[in-house]
Amino acid sequence: MFKVIQRSMGPASLSLLTFKVYAAPKKDSPPKNSVKVDELSLYSVPEGQSKYVEEARSQLEESISQLRHYCEPYTTWCQETYSQTKPKMQSLVQWGLGSKIKKLVYPPGFMGLAASLYYPQQAIVFAQVSGERLYDWGLRGYIVIEDLWKENFQKPGNVKNSPGTK
Repeated sequence: MFKVIQRSMGPASLSLLTFKVYAAPKKDSPPKNSVKVDELSLYSVPEGQSKYVEEARSQLEESISQLRHYCEPYTTWCQETYSQTKPKMQSLVQWGLGSKIKKLVYPPGFMGLAASLYYPQQAIVFAQVSGERLYDWGLRGYIVIEDLWKENFQKPGNVKNSPGTK
């Protein structure tokens, strides 16, 4: 078994060696004149001037051109909208990168996400109940703000009967 490993390693190790080969002219041959780079056929310059000729457009190219012209207003609108919303989104992302926000929001969010992977039915029920509770809290807050607005900022002569008052 040892001899087999030795024989297989021999040629592989020789392939990693690098060496240089020097060519020398034969002693009995006459010296030749060297060839210049310009005389080689590989580097010869073609005779005459080349001219660019544009090919006629194919049906596919015409269809793509028409599609581009048709979509141009929409792409312009998308680019304008993107350029307007990009600064707002960047400021929102920077606000979200604050350390206090990370510490308060990310851990519970990731824990909830991980729990929803293992308990999908409970996650659905939790989301439904949480959504209902958030809606109720929002509605209660809206009613409180509406009452405060009516008490403090409405003029006494402009009081109308609203659905919340009797």
